Formats: sequence, C-alpha cells, structure tokens
Amino acid sequence: MARPRIIQALTSLRLTIVLLSLAMVLVFIGTLAQKNLDAFYAQQKYFNTWFVYWTPQGSHWSIPVFPGGFLLGSVFLLNLIAAHAVRFKMTWKKSGIILAHAGLILLLVGGLFTALWSRESRMTIAPGASKSYTESFKEFELVIIDKSNPENDRVVSIPPSLLATHKVIQLPELPFTVKSPRYLENARLDMWKPGAPPQLADKGMGIRLDAVPVAPTTRPEEENYPAAFVTLEMPSGPLGTWLVWSSPFGESVPPQTFTVDGTNYEIQLRLKRFYKPYRIHLDHLTHEEYAGTGIPKNFASQIQLNDPKRHEDRKTLIYMNHPLRYAGETFYQYQTLADDKFTVLEVVRNPSWMLPYISCSLVGLGLVVQFGMHLFGFIKRRAA
Repeated sequence: MARPRIIQALTSLRLTIVLLSLAMVLVFIGTLAQKNLDAFYAQQKYFNTWFVYWTPQGSHWSIPVFPGGFLLGSVFLLNLIAAHAVRFKMTWKKSGIILAHAGLILLLVGGLFTALWSRESRMTIAPGASKSYTESFKEFELVIIDKSNPENDRVVSIPPSLLATHKVIQLPELPFTVKSPRYLENARLDMWKPGAPPQLADKGMGIRLDAVPVAPTTRPEEENYPAAFVTLEMPSGPLGTWLVWSSPFGESVPPQTFTVDGTNYEIQLRLKRFYKPYRIHLDHLTHEEYAGTGIPKNFASQIQLNDPKRHEDRKTLIYMNHPLRYAGETFYQYQTLADDKFTVLEVVRNPSWMLPYISCSLVGLGLVVQFGMHLFGFIKRRAA
C-alpha cells in the first residue's frame, strides 16, 4: 500500500540532507553576523525564530528570506520521528541506530527547551554590599513602587512593549492609569533649552531635561538606553507626566517620587529584575593580571550566601572556570567594573542543562553498539 505523499516527504532521506545543509548555512551566516551584531540579537534574528527576515533600507516592513532555527529544528525533529515510525523496526540489530537517533531527537528537544526556558542575567555587587536579585542584560521594565509598607515594597512592573503601544494601561494594583505618549528605544538626556518645543513632562527631572532620540543599535560593543514619557491619571484628573530613562550596569537614573492619596510611590525605568529568595553578600573582590601587562589573569569574588528558607549560610569563592551552582542557577565570574569597585556575576538558569549530556551519551552509546555488532559479526565470519 502506497504511503501518502506527506508521509513520504517527512520520512525522506533527501529531506534530512536538505535540512542539514540549510542548518550549516544558517550557522555560518548567524556566526558571521556576530561581527556586527551582538550575540543576543544574532541569536534572536537567526536561531530563536521561525524565519530570517530582511528589511529593505528605509522601509518598515520585512520579508522572510531563509528558514530560522525553530523551523529547521522542528522539521528535522518530525523527520527523525517519522522515519523511525515508518522505516525502522524495534530489533536488536537496529538497537545502535535507534539509540543514536534517540540521542539526536533528545538533543533537538533540549535545544528547544533551552531557547524557551533558559535565562541569562547578571548580579552587580560592590564589596560590602548585598543583593537578592539579578538584572537582565538587555530587557528593561518600567516600575512603579508602592512605598507605604515600611517592611516590603510593592513593585508593579510594566514591559516597554506595552509603553510603545501608547495605549492606556489599567492595572488593579494601581489607583491610576499609565500611558506613555512617547517611548524611545534608545535615547540620551540633554538639558532643555528655552525656545525648544514644549516639554512633554511636567514633573520630576523632565522639567529641566529632555530625551534626545538616538538610532537603536545592535552592535556588540554598544548598548541601548531607552527613555519614556509616562503620564499618570486618576479618575478625577491627570497627576502629571514624568520623564524616565535608564542605562545598564547600575547607572540607571535614581527613582523619582510622588504621592497619591497619602501613599508614596517611586517611578523608574530600569533593567528588568529577577528577585531571589536568598541574598548574596560580597566580602572581597580579587582582580589579578599577568605581570607587566593589563591582561586579566584571574577574577574572584568571595561571597556569603544566606538563604533562610533552606537554612543555608555559607561562604564560597567564585572565580574563573569555577562557578557556584545553587537553586537551579549557575553563578559565573563575569567581569569587574569601575576599577574593581564592582563585581559582575553572570547568572544562568537552564532547566534542561542535562539534556545535551544525556543525548550525546546516547549517540555515543548507539554508535559503539552498532559498530560493535558489525565488528563482532565480521570477526565471526572471518573465523568461519
């Protein structure tokens, strides 16, 4: 009985060769693009997407020109599963091939889980200071903080994607609405000059400062510093418009304060934070260089980890190639800042970090079993 064409296509070895060839081309152009693109943007453009898009110069629309990593990986996964279901039978002689292909399937699934669930952030600490949160490398958030409780702040976070829509945002945690009449993906602050167009902001630092738009960048050595004009409004009338602006590595503009119905609030645009149930205190920071050069030899951070819920209170040393693994996260010594006044720990959370090791082990075991059976069969025939 002839198989349907869709099944024949999915189980085709030609499809496998085409997918592998396209994947090689994608890896090549994605790697080459990192000369001008930051690794984060290159990954989003080429690998964590269904299609690679091209935008003509001077236009605001894009057209798909090449399959992205998600599409190639998904079709390759279907190809492997369909081929096994149709072509291979569960026999001892095929056990090596089945193990190797199971490892490849697990590797693809692990890559998908990593793209969807993994998260990289950083923790910037000064010696003698403590932190219980990490910050995103690229993502920002507008936060409005209720300071009425002396023990705990109530933080309301709004993503920039909502601000960029310029729509009214109504949140149940706030007695007022939020709207951004102007959002800039990249900007710098400048003094407002008399005679310039009227200011959008009438509260806080926006009375004397203005946000000047700067072309967004994706280059590895450059960063985007977003800015927004934020209007808050009660049912009885507007509260005012604030200018908020942020930049990486703890250089964010301090929060601006205001009061509504006797409750004190802070408003700030900052790097997105991920709060932890534990606290890390930096005792000492070490920065060693090779003699007579400015080349780093070793970065090391002596920290105190305190987690009341898990009854953890211990010291540990984090240095190059010697990370701290705790609560499903890995802390790497990333760099130091401002002439060693701050240490920066890169924090990686990847729930599927074990899958590549398991999949590579399965592939290796499958190859050993398959070649071993052929070798023993050859020796047996030779002896006969």
